[in-house]
Amino acid sequence: MANSFHPEGAIPQAQLPKDRAMVKDAYTVIPKGVLKDTVTSNLPGWENTRSWIIARPIEGFATRFSQLIVEVGPGGGSRKPEPEAAVEGVLFLTRGWLTLALDGELHILEEGSYAYIAAGAAWSVRNDSDGIATFHWIRKAYEPADGYTATSFVTRDQDVEPSQMQGTNGSWATTRFVDPDDLAHDMHVNIVTFEPGTSIPFAGTPAMEHGLFVLEGNGVYLLNDDWVKVEAGDFMWLRAFCPQVCYAGGPGKFRYLLYTDANRQIRLT
Repeated sequence: MANSFHPEGAIPQAQLPKDRAMVKDAYTVIPKGVLKDTVTSNLPGWENTRSWIIARPIEGFATRFSQLIVEVGPGGGSRKPEPEAAVEGVLFLTRGWLTLALDGELHILEEGSYAYIAAGAAWSVRNDSDGIATFHWIRKAYEPADGYTATSFVTRDQDVEPSQMQGTNGSWATTRFVDPDDLAHDMHVNIVTFEPGTSIPFAGTPAMEHGLFVLEGNGVYLLNDDWVKVEAGDFMWLRAFCPQVCYAGGPGKFRYLLYTDANRQIRLT
């Protein structure tokens, strides 16, 4: 099948590097401006598809998850997308339409659709539309816990009522696709929404590693000891205990897709 993607054209040779990409011991910032055609990856078993790998295990840094931005052209997709039976995943669609076959049921995914794929699930995905479909694919090795089993499900951002952060009058809310008390799940992929002018007024040091992809708006983040400006299309990758403060700049909402690991004892052996 011919590739349906179009190259971005010549890269200006006289242009000085001026983007906001940063890699530090405590965090990485991957701005949208560096996600060019030249850094895409093809995926085995996928047709008419390309991806940008924005997070992957690195010794001494993030070692528990990967995150890809995946573009599927018309007629593209995969009959067996996940090569590792012990790996769970989340698909979050940001553009277009996809047909997802999951454990014998068909689902039409649209912008805002969210699918949790349990480890070992039988699934496939195909773009039956005339346009390009784009989704985030977050993968993690599932860590079983006695008495609990995570099961696959499909929902939409539009159908989940956000939970307001206490004392913020709704200016800070989290769309939780999984009950945080459900110990079957060892990772959370949520959407955090800030109204313009809202901030996290303290430097949090969460014990989980984070992946944050900005879906909408812009803001300023304190990452460790650096203030970083971010906007829609940017990605931040934070190691455990990296201090973080957020301020939503406006004029619209500031929203990001947030990955964290959760609900498991720390393994020491």
